[in-house]
Amino acid sequence: MTPPAANTLSAPPDSTGRFGEFGGRFVPETLVPACQELETAFADAWVDPAFRDELTRVHTQYSGRPSILTECHNLGERLGIRLILKREDLNHTGSHKINNVIGQALLAKRMGKKRIVADTGAGQHGVASATAAALMGLDCKVYMGAVDVERQALNVFRMKLLGAEVESVQSGSRTLKDAVNEAMRHWVANVSDTHFCLGSVVGPHPYPYMVRQFQSIVGDEAHEQIQEMTGAMPDVVVACVGGGSNAMGIFSGFVDEPDVRLVGVEPAGGAAIGRGTPGVVHGSRSYLMQDEVGQVEEALSISAGLDYPGVGPEHAHLAAIGRAEYPSVTDAEVITAFRLLSETEGIIPALESAHAVAWISRIADEIEGRTVLLSLSGRGDKDVAQMMDILADEMGGEV
Repeated sequence: MTPPAANTLSAPPDSTGRFGEFGGRFVPETLVPACQELETAFADAWVDPAFRDELTRVHTQYSGRPSILTECHNLGERLGIRLILKREDLNHTGSHKINNVIGQALLAKRMGKKRIVADTGAGQHGVASATAAALMGLDCKVYMGAVDVERQALNVFRMKLLGAEVESVQSGSRTLKDAVNEAMRHWVANVSDTHFCLGSVVGPHPYPYMVRQFQSIVGDEAHEQIQEMTGAMPDVVVACVGGGSNAMGIFSGFVDEPDVRLVGVEPAGGAAIGRGTPGVVHGSRSYLMQDEVGQVEEALSISAGLDYPGVGPEHAHLAAIGRAEYPSVTDAEVITAFRLLSETEGIIPALESAHAVAWISRIADEIEGRTVLLSLSGRGDKDVAQMMDILADEMGGEV
C-alpha cells in the first residue's frame, strides 16, 4: 500500500515528523538512532506486500477482524438518533489495542529484536502486548502505574498468565504517564535487542504515524461497512480520546469526508486539548496539561486508559485546523453512560468508550435524526470490579 496522497488529511507527517506545528522527535541523543532505525524499518515494511499480507493473515485468523457494526435500535430510539457501533470490543483481548500491537510485534521480529517493552494504563495495551509476544516468541515486560495496578488487577493477572513481566511504577502520579516514562527508560538501556511497543499515537516520530497506520484498519473497515449498512456516510463519528489511537484509527477513514463531523471525547480531568497548551511530553510536541512554569499536571479520570496529560500530535493538528472537535465529559456522566449502554443494548462498554456514549447522550437533542458512528474501543470486563464498588449503593446492594 502506497502512502496517501499529500493533499489528503491522512497524509504522512513532514520530514521532521510533524503534523503542522505538532509532533517531531524530542529525545535524548542516545535514542535518535533507534528512532531512525524504526522509521526506516516501518517505511520499508508498510510498502512490502509480504509484510502486509502477514499482518492481514494474523488479524483475520487470530485477532478476529474485520470487527462488525452493531446498530443500537433501543438506545438510538431513546436518543432520537441512528446509533451504530464499530465493535472493537469484540477483538481478541477485548479492545482496539491488538491492531497496533500485532503490527509492532511483526515489525520487531523483522528488525531482529528479541524482546518488547510496553507501557499500559487500563491494562488493555499490556494484555495485547503480552498476547502478541506469546504468539510470536518474544519476551515481554510491561510497566504499569501502581494506581492502575490496583484498579485493574484482572488485567495484571492476565498479563502475567500470558508470560509477561509486570513492573509496578511507584513514581509521579503512578499512572499511565509514569508508565510511559519508565518504559522509555528501559528502552534506552536495552535498545540493541528490545523494541518499545508504544500503545498510542503519542511519542517521538515515527510512533504517532506508525500507530495511526496500524489502527487505520478500523476506519478503513468502517468506511466500507457504514455505506453497506446505511447507503451513506455517517453524520458524526465519535470516539474517546486519551492518547488517541482508537479515535485516530476511525477518524482516518472519514477525515477526508468533509460532511462528516469528527468528535474526540476527552475526560474532564484530562482534557489536554480542551484545557492544555502546546508543550513537549514523551518525545513530541502537542497539547499538554501543564502549569504556568511548564510542569506537567496530573490527569484525572475514572478510566485508567484516559489518565494521560497529553494527546497525540495528529489530534492536536486536527483540532488546530478545525477538522475535529474535542469536548470533555465528567466522571458522573461516564458512570451514567456505562449503565445506559449496558441496560439498553446488553453491551457493557469499557469506561473509556463510555466517555463517547456520555457525550452523545448529552447532545442528543442537537443531533436528532442524525446517523452517529461510535468506535466502541473496548469491552467493560476489566472495569466491572471498579464499577461494583461505585454502584453498590445505587443498585441497592445487589452487587
